[in-house]
Amino acid sequence: MNDFAIKSLVPTIKAWLEEDDLIRNYHYTKSLPEKPVELFLKVKSPLVLAGTDYFVATFAALGADTKEFEFLKKWDGKEFEAGEVIQFPTKIPFALAVTGERLALNLLQHASSIATWTKQHVEMANKKNIKILDTRKTTPGLRSLEKYAVRVGGGFNHRLGQTDTWMIKDNHKSCLGGLEGAWKFFQDQGAFYNNTVVEIHNLDELKEAMKLGITHVMLDNFSPNDIKEAVKIKKSGMTYEASGGLKLDTLNDYLIEGVDALSMGSIIYSAPRVDLSLKFK
Repeated sequence: MNDFAIKSLVPTIKAWLEEDDLIRNYHYTKSLPEKPVELFLKVKSPLVLAGTDYFVATFAALGADTKEFEFLKKWDGKEFEAGEVIQFPTKIPFALAVTGERLALNLLQHASSIATWTKQHVEMANKKNIKILDTRKTTPGLRSLEKYAVRVGGGFNHRLGQTDTWMIKDNHKSCLGGLEGAWKFFQDQGAFYNNTVVEIHNLDELKEAMKLGITHVMLDNFSPNDIKEAVKIKKSGMTYEASGGLKLDTLNDYLIEGVDALSMGSIIYSAPRVDLSLKFK
């Protein structure tokens, strides 16, 4: 278990623990027994497990020794079938277990849902050597967890924040003088290592982008037929990313040779929930 990584999560975890407002009923908190209990993580639906560091950090924020959870480091990214049970090798105090249970399980379940859903898309896209990317359509406060879960599921992160890579979107073009004006604006930012990706809405705009020397484009809401036309004029060194309304049941239509990546916010915000429970004995 990476102790440094766990400690980096603890401040945020503590803020989330405050939502349970235990200090408001100090008598209850003080009365919780310290008797050690065994923990059993029950897998109730098929899944790819993700978020174990967040799970551990929840109990670490309450005072648990992370060494007690060392065994979990081998489970992140592992596939489990419904009915499997993970028994914790060491016991922890009941007071600590019952206090951290809900938050730890919520984070583990959320991350595992995203990792499981992402992997289904990745397995399809891998047949054509196309990468699956997430987007910034994340839950406020949970971006780090959600982006991490995508990676565990075999996907790739598009951007962690707005300034990691410049992205010229329709609103930039509307307010900064069209595609050429927006391109010049971002070139003038002086960020030597930043790439710029441009959201393209039709084939004419794609040709304009090429004339400006733009190499990274996102074909936004292009139909499969339009993407095939775009591939025909793709220049050496260009990167094509397709996005907009992509779904698992239509993904095959977009697995077109010449496309480098598909970006999908839905691998995060539409991930079906997996089912996990944490039991004590």
